[in-house]
Amino acid sequence: MRFNQLSFLQRAGLVLLALFLVAATGAGLFVWAKVSSLEAQLPSVESLREPNLGAPLLVLSAEGKRMGEFGAERRSPLRYEQFPKPLLQAFLAAEDDRFFEHSGVDFFGLVRAALKLAATGEKRQGGSTITMQLARNVFLTPERSYERKIKEILLARKMERELDKQRIFEIYLNRIFLGSRAYGVAAAAHVYFGKPLDQLTLAETAVLAGLPKAPSRDNPLVNPTAAKDRRNYVLRRMRELGFITEPAYRQALDEPLLAREHPPQVEIEAHYVAEMVRAAMFEKYGEQAYTAGYRVYTTVQAGRQEAANAALRKALLDYEERHGYSGPEAKAEPELAATLERISPDRNEAAQALLRSRPRLADLPAALVLSASPEQLEVYSLERGVESIDAKGFAWTGKKYKLAVGDVVRIRASGDKLRLSQKPGVQGAFVAVEPQDGAIRALVGGYDFFAGKYNRVTQARRQAGSGFKPFLYASALAKGYTPASIFLDAPIVFDDPNLESEWRPSNYDEDFKGPMRLREALVQSRNLVSIRVLQAVGMGYALNYAQNFGLDKTRLPRDLTFSLGSAALTPLEIARGYAVIANGGFLVQPYFISRIEDARGQVLFEAKPVRACPECPAEITAGDPAAQLAARTLDPQTVYMLNSMLHDVTVRGTAAAVNAMGRRDLGGKTGTSNDETDAWFNGYQATLAATAWIGYDTPTPLGRGEVGGRAALPMWMDFMRVALKGVPEQVAPRPAGMTDVRLNPENGKLAWEGAGKVIYETLPLERLPPQDDGAIPGHESEAGQAAQDLF
Repeated sequence: MRFNQLSFLQRAGLVLLALFLVAATGAGLFVWAKVSSLEAQLPSVESLREPNLGAPLLVLSAEGKRMGEFGAERRSPLRYEQFPKPLLQAFLAAEDDRFFEHSGVDFFGLVRAALKLAATGEKRQGGSTITMQLARNVFLTPERSYERKIKEILLARKMERELDKQRIFEIYLNRIFLGSRAYGVAAAAHVYFGKPLDQLTLAETAVLAGLPKAPSRDNPLVNPTAAKDRRNYVLRRMRELGFITEPAYRQALDEPLLAREHPPQVEIEAHYVAEMVRAAMFEKYGEQAYTAGYRVYTTVQAGRQEAANAALRKALLDYEERHGYSGPEAKAEPELAATLERISPDRNEAAQALLRSRPRLADLPAALVLSASPEQLEVYSLERGVESIDAKGFAWTGKKYKLAVGDVVRIRASGDKLRLSQKPGVQGAFVAVEPQDGAIRALVGGYDFFAGKYNRVTQARRQAGSGFKPFLYASALAKGYTPASIFLDAPIVFDDPNLESEWRPSNYDEDFKGPMRLREALVQSRNLVSIRVLQAVGMGYALNYAQNFGLDKTRLPRDLTFSLGSAALTPLEIARGYAVIANGGFLVQPYFISRIEDARGQVLFEAKPVRACPECPAEITAGDPAAQLAARTLDPQTVYMLNSMLHDVTVRGTAAAVNAMGRRDLGGKTGTSNDETDAWFNGYQATLAATAWIGYDTPTPLGRGEVGGRAALPMWMDFMRVALKGVPEQVAPRPAGMTDVRLNPENGKLAWEGAGKVIYETLPLERLPPQDDGAIPGHESEAGQAAQDLF
């Protein structure tokens, strides 16, 4: 039958059919062309075989121990075989239970999810497979569009053709974002629970598996309730799929959610140094510093850094105990306190939440008081569980506060015992420098870096107090005075018309000794002698001479308070100055980065510090960078005399407690600023110079008697006992041109032969004092004869 013989309706139907076929063909061709175009735009899957995971910046000690990790992302990639089976099952249950059956796109799952949504309104897994999620997260933008969805499906199919299932699952588990900067399950396990994957409980595993859907909303740190609901959903799916038994399911449901943020794992706690490295690397490399896999080796030595941490914290806590207990830092609500007597704290979610809400503080975990009596406290902490503190562990608190059930306190380990503690209000700083080249061997900028990143070693400028006096006395020695020179320790009054009242400086003990030798004045830290020394030396000379210790004279006071240590200096600046004394008079530059390597281990930078060299000829120690030798800024005789005086400070002066260390090669000087606001001890041995400081960040008196020798010196000694273990004694040899003489201790003059009370000094031959007037005519001592031979 011909077309014109057909009825009108038949002809119309054929036309419509032809038009439909043309349109369908056109649409098909369009879709084919579009898909072909999109397929041509797909990225290569080959990059997934060796994915760039954005390796973080690693900060290492001198021995290669991890001190810090910095990066925009936290990652810890593992191989498929390293993932625990319950973890694999949890992610399959939560995200894609047919992963090992489909070819990248689970059409059955899509239909199932759509039917479930239509029937119950509940959206369950099945919309996006694990392969599709990986494609979206690695290669595609987060935009929501049909084109991106098509790309996602096409790329998932391509990945399934080129990679096996286990490899896809491995990459997914290593790269999936799980909140709190954690990429991959291994990193997330540490961020939230502080554990490796194989130590997670079933409930904790389910928390991680519940995060990919909404890592911000279901984050256990931000929204514990949502995280728990999502966890329970994952557990229910695991039970439905037969991955876990009913008893295991019930036990996991009952487990409290105890997620807490955990900083990156380190082997050595040196967060202040790590932050110094981070800042330096960012300044040098910009954002690339966080992703290029740089490894930075520092000068910090692990054992000495640990000793510094312990010494500073002990000193601050000892100070706190001397000044009494400030009371519990929080109290549980009455309803919660009542539950502590009938609900085990490790099952009490309200108690857990209260402790989690307290800020972390170094080695002082927060704890809840479970029971209290005069003989014992029973406390519970997340870190240590339930423990007891005997009466000796809280006797220091006195009777001002009576602890009760539900009080939140701080605890600390003291040997094999537990001790009640509290958050220190006072702060401290400690730094140890190797005198030979300025390498920083230990640095602690405060009690806890995470409680405040303010680095008091490098940023806190505080009055140096009497710790500054050695720099002044060195200028006097360089100008011709000796340890035997006599100065007057007597009252002095300054009437300055620019001041509202007269200035009447005094000694700490408000006593006066009269004429005394320079050595004794430094040993006893006599303020009035220091003022007279500055007057004798001259302000300009003293200011210029201070530069020999690396001090910036433009920041030093230009008045007589200079002699009392009114200069505001950082602990690192002072430690550098004492390093000059320790190394024999050479100015070195402190540094903390020894080597930088790239991700392949190639060395990008290696420090070449100038070094002190007492044995090198003077003509090649003028600071020539090519020679890598530090400039000599103090002459050998000055250093020798100053070192002898500072050794005496540690033997019979304000730091005589150092005698307990049983070494003969230590020197140093205590320092206390006005009103006992700052307490210092600056000391050294030939291989190490270190400064300890204690004070409040907002300058506040520490209390009567909290001088450098009491508050700061124990910190220095506790560190040095560890740092110098096994280090042989090193006493500097006497320089040429010096001789031993006997002196009258009363006037510093050469003692006559047969004199009763004498002292011995080692002085430059050209600076021997005159003969004592009380000498017997015709009887010259050997020292007196030596003096006559010079004139």
